[in-house]
Amino acid sequence: MRLLRAGAVIFSKERTDMWIVPEREIAGLMTRQAAFDAVERVFAAMASDAAYNFPVIREAIGHADALYGFKGGFDRTGLTLGLKAGGYWPNNLAQHGLINHQSTVFLFDPDTGQPAAMVGGNLLTALRTAAASSVSIKHLARPDARVLGMIGAGHQATFQLRAALEQRDFEKVIGWNLHPEMLPNLEQVAAEAGLPFEAVSLDGMRVADVIISITSSFEAILGADQVSPGTHIACMGTDTKGKQEVDPALLARATVFTDEVAQSVSIGEAQHAVAQGVIAASDVHQLGAVINGAHPGRQNDSEITLFDGTGVGLQDLAVAARVVDLAVANGIATKVDF
Repeated sequence: MRLLRAGAVIFSKERTDMWIVPEREIAGLMTRQAAFDAVERVFAAMASDAAYNFPVIREAIGHADALYGFKGGFDRTGLTLGLKAGGYWPNNLAQHGLINHQSTVFLFDPDTGQPAAMVGGNLLTALRTAAASSVSIKHLARPDARVLGMIGAGHQATFQLRAALEQRDFEKVIGWNLHPEMLPNLEQVAAEAGLPFEAVSLDGMRVADVIISITSSFEAILGADQVSPGTHIACMGTDTKGKQEVDPALLARATVFTDEVAQSVSIGEAQHAVAQGVIAASDVHQLGAVINGAHPGRQNDSEITLFDGTGVGLQDLAVAARVVDLAVANGIATKVDF
């Protein structure tokens, strides 16, 4: 057996051994900090051209109203190769008692192409999505940010909120949701952190220093005039052609960053702003360039910054590789002769 460089998967060169880490084990292995570190590193690798994503496949399958697809890539730094297969089944919770997002990550030996690991991807997807917005807050939000605004109050929103609260000394959480009866999900997380929570209108978001939008909307929710100068916005819900959370005019007001520019302008929040000609693809910058120091990031306290988090395959591979290392080290992973 040999262990590849940091973040890569353990596997045998003598025979085809594959590690399996089931969904039920992820919560006891993966922490928010480990997810944050993995995502921050892979964003930096992408910006330095040491890692790249493969084209995304995402389709309506014509059954159960589901969207299904594949995201993959290769990180030369960590020697991490693989894909995530999964999607969104909107009737799962109501009909089957399962979360609507379902996914599995597959990792391969980049030297031979042999399968190296199969990892439950549901919790990892939630953790890596929250980590991405959290990384953007660390590098782009004002240091004195005190009010955190949340647009959306579903399953993923609680992960977003917990991760975001670790990045600044927030003093208050405000929230809006299309279905207000779901806002107690956010209030509970705020209470756990010892912070007050207030339900607000969208106009009320003007008091927020950081705003996270995490919805499945196909039309703009947040208007350009509902965001104050100096705010950092993380748009985390738009990952499919046609989805939209904010007014394109807001992107015209902001300095726009993303995980991957190609995805941002094709399936991310920037798709609408680019299509309408209010910004160009060249106006969208990689967050990894800020992490690497190649882009200065926020220039002043009145600048609006916006992170278009489209969700790239390399995020999934990075957190999956890390959890496999942890599972093997702790004797939890199952080895099979594939």
